[in-house]
Amino acid sequence: MPELIFLGCSNAVPAPGYEHTHMVCCGEQRVLLIDCVNNPIQRLQRVGLDANQVSDLLLTHFHPDHVAGVPSFLVQTWLMGRKLPLRVYGLEETLQRVLANLRLYEWESWPGMYTVTWHPQPAQEHNLVFQAEDFSLYTSPMEHLLPTLGVRLENNRSKSAIVYSCDTQPCQSLMRLAKGAEVLIHEATGDYPGHTSASQAGEIAQTCGVNSLYLIHYPTMKGDPATLVQAAQVTFQGQVQLAQELSRLTF
Repeated sequence: MPELIFLGCSNAVPAPGYEHTHMVCCGEQRVLLIDCVNNPIQRLQRVGLDANQVSDLLLTHFHPDHVAGVPSFLVQTWLMGRKLPLRVYGLEETLQRVLANLRLYEWESWPGMYTVTWHPQPAQEHNLVFQAEDFSLYTSPMEHLLPTLGVRLENNRSKSAIVYSCDTQPCQSLMRLAKGAEVLIHEATGDYPGHTSASQAGEIAQTCGVNSLYLIHYPTMKGDPATLVQAAQVTFQGQVQLAQELSRLTF
């Protein structure tokens, strides 16, 4: 069965021991990294994955806590002798900004650099990004401070699904993306513009009819994140958990 691993769960200011929110989906033949933070290679190694196994990279939006690690990921895997091509997905605006950053490093001139292909995605709901042997990746636009994609991972055989909100305020496109999903992974940064509180995440999970809610992208520098679970339990009758770094979900 496909497996989703939380590599980092913090918001944009991680406390010691935490990392910015990013995750990896491992299938039979493809390994999808969702966002590329400061140094995902170390977290991949901690869960037993070689960074050179990553076949696909989805960049949800162009904020530094989600894309700052792209240059480091490329140079480190190049130095590690990677030969496998890498496919990168995201909105046109996101990919163009990432490429503009990479050009400052003159990355295309690195001797023997492996092939990287860029695949702009439309800002349309339930967009099929790719279908692998055992799971499919869908995206929908969310409502954040700049163009952002939410994620749906679906088992091709059982049709069970996990939905990840990414950074967003409550929005109808997420409700539609999460229809029929068993698990909702929702940000719990707080009730700020472009973001969502734990209580609001619970309301969304209740409306979507999911079985389980995992809170992610939560504050780690101040306060006890466990109190967020209590806040979400007031508005959601299903199972609520904090996403824990390096923990795994099968779907």
